[in-house]
Amino acid sequence: MSSELHYVTQETFDKMKEELNQLKTTGRAEIAKAIQEAREKGDLKENAEYDAAKEAQGLHEAKIAKLEMILTNTRVINTADLDLSRVSILSKVKIKNIKLNKVVEYQIVSESEANLKEGKLSVKSPIGGGLMGKSIGEIVDIQTPAGIIQFEILEISM
Repeated sequence: MSSELHYVTQETFDKMKEELNQLKTTGRAEIAKAIQEAREKGDLKENAEYDAAKEAQGLHEAKIAKLEMILTNTRVINTADLDLSRVSILSKVKIKNIKLNKVVEYQIVSESEANLKEGKLSVKSPIGGGLMGKSIGEIVDIQTPAGIIQFEILEISM
């Protein structure tokens, strides 16, 4: 598993901790109950329910371990401390596709928070990464799977 740093808001960090707590408490209790019920059904060698419950337990524990590692390598960013003169992680950036004359707004977020439907671009995506460190008024050529696209940075905010 990767030990790469993740930068998130306090809200996202709190949600991740809440999910981990739920997995460790309610989730583990539900899996233990399923294993116990499967055990009560007899011979474990030929008990598909028991095998499925044990497999679910392994996947559940792997999810807990992954989330714990992510939390260990997560840094909370205080948006009040961010420099709005340049695009950085958690910035909201309004850009114009010069060729199409279309304006869109995205927030640059960590890979784990990316969600295009919510307008959240990963810092590791071609556009998200290409905008990092740029300032208002700059025209940026970004290599995407569809080819090079030119964007003008119109606004940077939180």
